Amino acid sequence: MTDLPLSPPPGRLLRQAWTTQRVWLVSALLLAGLAIFDPAQAGESARFAAAALLHTAPYLVLSIALAAWAGATGADNLIARAFTGAPLMMIGLGALAGGLSPFCSCGVIPLIAALLAMGVPLSAVMAFWLASPIMDPSMFVLTAGVLGTEFAIAKTLAAVGLGLFGGLVVHLLARGGALADPLREGVGNGGCGGAKIRAPKPVVWRFWTEAPRRAKFLTEARKTTLFLAKWLTLAFLLESLMLAWVPAETVTATLGGTGILPILSATLVGVPAYLNGYAALPLVGGLIGQGMAPGAGMAFLVAGGVTSIPAAMAVWALARREVFALYIALSLSGAFLSGLIYQLWTAG
Repeated sequence: MTDLPLSPPPGRLLRQAWTTQRVWLVSALLLAGLAIFDPAQAGESARFAAAALLHTAPYLVLSIALAAWAGATGADNLIARAFTGAPLMMIGLGALAGGLSPFCSCGVIPLIAALLAMGVPLSAVMAFWLASPIMDPSMFVLTAGVLGTEFAIAKTLAAVGLGLFGGLVVHLLARGGALADPLREGVGNGGCGGAKIRAPKPVVWRFWTEAPRRAKFLTEARKTTLFLAKWLTLAFLLESLMLAWVPAETVTATLGGTGILPILSATLVGVPAYLNGYAALPLVGGLIGQGMAPGAGMAFLVAGGVTSIPAAMAVWALARREVFALYIALSLSGAFLSGLIYQLWTAG
């Protein structure tokens, strides 16, 4: 008698569904809860999210195309060239690479481990590490669509500036003998990012001439589409509730104005309140529309991006505690300075 394969227990199926589809499930549960307790708001939130997605559709298409193109051509291999040369030169190139590159999120963690394990100075790695979560080409396009081109350019400069700031601080500390062994014990070089450093492959710009690269383009486009759709749907639903339920005067009193306190508040609030780089954009757009100071919005995005749970957990998993503490300190102080500088620039 042939043994039939056993079906997974219902509890495991539920856990798997929650793990893989939790963002969609949260959006669905949110709408279901609204439909029960506030039907009018449920309809309004659904219409708001649909209209917002339609408005940002052109930017989404370009963002998805950029991400898929980077994966299909192997353009992220260019990152490897940013970490050779004199220390100060490497800091500058690391900050630029982190702020401008389309490097995939799965490759950043092993890339950092590979660089440190190979002896690349922590200063250059920190420059890349701080700038990378804040901006990339896809993020630039979406930021321009949601918050305007001027804000997108300023956020890019903030990313590069934060990388330079952090890299220089670490460089000065390292000259004094500190941070000589930044990696935790047992962390080595490996993974997709590490392979790019050990043996960087040439970029194939005409990717459509090779079937595997065409397939990779379609795969990356599908993954990016699903990723952006689920996070932006949830973000726009939350934005609709924020606009409906959070009084504008409360936002103005807390994060509005032109002083230092709103920027400081936004820097600290950005740590626990940050959802996702893409999801945060419409939320900040709604807050600015309700009176949030532009500098506070910049500080929120920079602080939240660098100290978000995935980014912070990656640092904690790879680096020693003193490096983690330095990473958080540089993130918060750099975010505050970014917001302050942007506020002064917009006021002028």
